[in-house]
Amino acid sequence: MKFGTSGLRGLVTELEGRASALYATAFAHHLLQSGQAKAGDPVYVAGDFRPSSPGIAATCIAALSRAGLSPINCGAIPTPALALYAMSKGCASLMVTGSHIPADRNGIKFYRPDGEIDKGDELRITAIAGDLEGQDFDLSTVDVPHEEKEATALFMARNTALLPEGALSGLKIGVYQHSTVARQGLVDTLSGYGATVIALGWSDDFIPVDTEAVSQETIHLTQTWATEYHLDAIVSADGDGDRPLVTDETGMPLRGDLLGLIVARMLDAEVVVTPITSNSGIEAAGDFRVLRTRVGSPFVIDGMNGAVENGETAVMGFEANGGVLTATGFDLSGTRLVPLPTRDSFLPVLATLSLARQEGKPLSVIASAFALPFAGADRLENFPVETSAALMAHLRASEENLAGFLAPIGSVAKFSDIDGLRVTLTDGRIIHLRPSGNAPEMRCYVEAADEAASHLLLAQGLDLIRQWAADRT
Repeated sequence: MKFGTSGLRGLVTELEGRASALYATAFAHHLLQSGQAKAGDPVYVAGDFRPSSPGIAATCIAALSRAGLSPINCGAIPTPALALYAMSKGCASLMVTGSHIPADRNGIKFYRPDGEIDKGDELRITAIAGDLEGQDFDLSTVDVPHEEKEATALFMARNTALLPEGALSGLKIGVYQHSTVARQGLVDTLSGYGATVIALGWSDDFIPVDTEAVSQETIHLTQTWATEYHLDAIVSADGDGDRPLVTDETGMPLRGDLLGLIVARMLDAEVVVTPITSNSGIEAAGDFRVLRTRVGSPFVIDGMNGAVENGETAVMGFEANGGVLTATGFDLSGTRLVPLPTRDSFLPVLATLSLARQEGKPLSVIASAFALPFAGADRLENFPVETSAALMAHLRASEENLAGFLAPIGSVAKFSDIDGLRVTLTDGRIIHLRPSGNAPEMRCYVEAADEAASHLLLAQGLDLIRQWAADRT
């Protein structure tokens, strides 16, 4: 078990039972020791639809109760809904989810009363868990109050106040429901704004949808539906509903960092915080200052907090997966949008569809008008952590190693080691190699002058990684 880019992750067989009780107890002790909670305070718990989540949530609830807190079960709701509800109560929360990773894995996200935990909190929770390692845990469940309806209602009230009445009338939108906890909320929200909504692809089995590296299977589905139903767009989210998926009218997914950019313009943000993996054209795409961070919501949140501490008053962030975070309030449609410093999929979905309705143009045309460099991303799944670590160590060992590895595709002009290795080639193309922070995956991000060159560079980068791994065996 370890913390990744966002939360604790591991195999279900590792997390079920004692491990989840251990880390929930460590979280409770951290809250009590740091003064962020006192004995008897409520702590809100929810989970996603993967098969293991209800059992892990029940174990966490019991552990939190035995550690001196008063857990409240919020059922299966989106992560941003849980965070918003708990923050509105001034309380901590815990979300059981593996986000976009397969169902044989799961995870836990922890929230302080003021929002998502940071890397310092992760270290302290890990240390406390280490101190508790030899302790026996009672794994029997306990009965607690349920407030799923109340949490859902608050989140829906936020989303239904973002746009003017009828803002999406005239649009025909598909909602790929699969197994995301956001599936009904997306249908209800878009319908409420006047869109004609077609619900698609409901699944009782968990489907891991990665909105940053959309699978060919998902793209085939969305393209087929877009043609069959003559849709203006298809929207969806990952398992816990904090990362959006938006396609254009052809069913092709839009880049997550483009969705974040659209939100930044809609909110008239002054400071935008985003990881190094987001499109390099963002700096020139708006009247805002851009702060770059390492990959992961804790780093984005840390950057946003720094901007707020420096006196900035319109601060938001987004990740390349499309999840949008707000550190300050924003005035929108006559409503004050309260800060939500955790990833949210609903705001970028609504901002993008609203822009399409306002301009009366297909989303493919709107996306092209931003004139961002063509970018792509994909991953090698089930790629051993030890292999990715060895590759990165080899590439970092010398500039000669890096140049030799990339020689089949180009010459190195410069590189950044902020998070993984982001290399600019002499012809201006960019390739970024980065092990996943929360799964056995190796990720590759690229940018090029046109779409064909982007696809080619991505394929070449993944092939180089595969070949290097094969040569080691």
